Amino acid sequence: MWQAVTRIPGPRFLFMPQPFGREPLAEKSSLLLHRKRPDFSSPLLEIRPEQHERMRGLLDFLYGEAEAARLLPEVVRLLRVHHAHKTPEMIETEEAFRPEDLFTERDMVVITYGDLIQSPPRKPLEVLCEVTNIFLGDVVSTIHVLPFFPYSSDRGFSVIDFREVDPNLGSWDDIERANTQFRLMFDGVVNHISAQSEWFQEYLNGNPEFQEFFLAYDTPNSISPEDLRHILRPRTSPLLSRVETIDGPRYVWTTFSDDQIDLNFRNPAVLLRVLQVLLFYVQKGADLIRIDAATYLWKELGTTCAHLPQTHGVVRFLRAAIDTAAPRVALLTETNVPHHDNISYFGDGTNEAHMVYNFALPPLVLHTFLAADCTALSEWAATLHVPSSTTTYFNFLDSHDGIGLLGARGILDQEQIAALVDSVLAHGGLVSYRTASDGGRSPYELNITWFDALNDPHAHEPDNRKVDRFTASRAIALVLKGVPGIYLPSVTGSQIAPMEASDIAEPRAINRRNFNERQMIEALMNPDSLAYRIASRFRQLAEHRVAIPALHPGARQKVLPTDGTVFALWRKSVDGESTLLSLVNVTQQQVHVEVACALLETATARWRDRLTGSRFECSNHRLSAAIPPYGVLWLEPDQS
Repeated sequence: MWQAVTRIPGPRFLFMPQPFGREPLAEKSSLLLHRKRPDFSSPLLEIRPEQHERMRGLLDFLYGEAEAARLLPEVVRLLRVHHAHKTPEMIETEEAFRPEDLFTERDMVVITYGDLIQSPPRKPLEVLCEVTNIFLGDVVSTIHVLPFFPYSSDRGFSVIDFREVDPNLGSWDDIERANTQFRLMFDGVVNHISAQSEWFQEYLNGNPEFQEFFLAYDTPNSISPEDLRHILRPRTSPLLSRVETIDGPRYVWTTFSDDQIDLNFRNPAVLLRVLQVLLFYVQKGADLIRIDAATYLWKELGTTCAHLPQTHGVVRFLRAAIDTAAPRVALLTETNVPHHDNISYFGDGTNEAHMVYNFALPPLVLHTFLAADCTALSEWAATLHVPSSTTTYFNFLDSHDGIGLLGARGILDQEQIAALVDSVLAHGGLVSYRTASDGGRSPYELNITWFDALNDPHAHEPDNRKVDRFTASRAIALVLKGVPGIYLPSVTGSQIAPMEASDIAEPRAINRRNFNERQMIEALMNPDSLAYRIASRFRQLAEHRVAIPALHPGARQKVLPTDGTVFALWRKSVDGESTLLSLVNVTQQQVHVEVACALLETATARWRDRLTGSRFECSNHRLSAAIPPYGVLWLEPDQS
């Protein structure tokens, strides 16, 4: 067992680790670690006829019947090689696995860079897992280490080599040790690849094998202005970037930057290479795989080149292959787009993403607290549903990128979105823009820490009030249907934007800085520090959250009506034995809320707040409570 120890002398830590997992940690390593080499003396993977047909049909849809017949044997070979890396214990566990057990209320994901916490000369990945285990080991089941591969730009999202760990972070051995403590989420950054990657360099060198790996044109004007207007753009940079090849200059498709060259999934060889990469990640310990920028995987001129049927076809094929070879692994799609388009990646609930990023949630929660009105959030949350018991939402509020705005399009109006932009700028943040269909600029993303987005640094407000507001916002994300994700800097000291806008070379850098281990831990151990207060309040919520069966992703959910000052959410566990009523005051005044007891679907008249122990009672068919400014009540039936 890899033991987490601290090298910081001083008083006892506020948070001591009591890690748990889906299995006892002592057993977890033998179940999750694949063989280093395939064992072909073991029985080969048996692929059922319906699995064959599912993959063949998707290949037929993408590439035609003849090409599907040629490709399927190679897909089967890749899946069987992958299967040969499994231990007997792993195979036995997979055979007993039920898809509806993929996630439970005990699942919480921490999102972080591999080098977020610096403590030279120790390797960053070692330090990261040690500190996470110390402070969050008993409430976090999963670590999402953002791309930890060698890269050339965009803090990891311009991958040079999909199969190597950035030596500045550590090695595959460090990833393997982390996998004995936590479930791991890997990034499948497969929409594009670094201009410095071997694949693209081979394209430049004229290697025939790679000539169709990328979309290339003879001139920068090869795409007509009309076609360009149709294409959904997440940036304001040119779509085509000039490169020098052995055969002269060419212009390649670059959705995000001239260092991130889009892969051409119209070439089936690209799909097979990507499948190999994802299976390799599973062998290296990936329990969840995030498909980055899934929106843009397939391009067809004359369309938006976003959410195309073929795009969904690629995701469905990857899901079918993963279901066949690694049924305990979940796929997440990252699609920063309007909510209706985002949830389309659930497919029918069995054939596409297991989980989608809930991109509408961050801007809606931010709007709720800035406007002191949860009406828009409540109306939207009342529509949330999932198509099956094996799909759910990934509920996050902030990330390494910022607060995306596209998810709220069609939910918040233009004036409300403009108010968010103005507020973030007033709070010292920045705004990233994209090119709109009319050629103008449209706000795409708010670049600011979550604490600063909620709290005006210039306001004469006590810190405790700011922490209350921050905690209340987190409480909403923790109770909604789905699996919660927390960006690690939010609870380890990144509460104040440290730089002036004029000092930022790239807007996203505001929320991407690293921390010195000693300084961070000293702040988290100091009861007078803001970091301590933020972390302790978040942990209080998280400790309760992972112990409430009513917050299982499959639990029922109902938004209750209020006057807009309180976000009221009712949850009931899958077995019907656990009920939770969450009440969050989104204003800076004390409010009085009444809930009709009939809406709570229980005969219990007495209720107890898990967080404080306070008791409440139904009277005249109403449950009444006074909630302090930014107060949070998590009420359960009181059986005492």
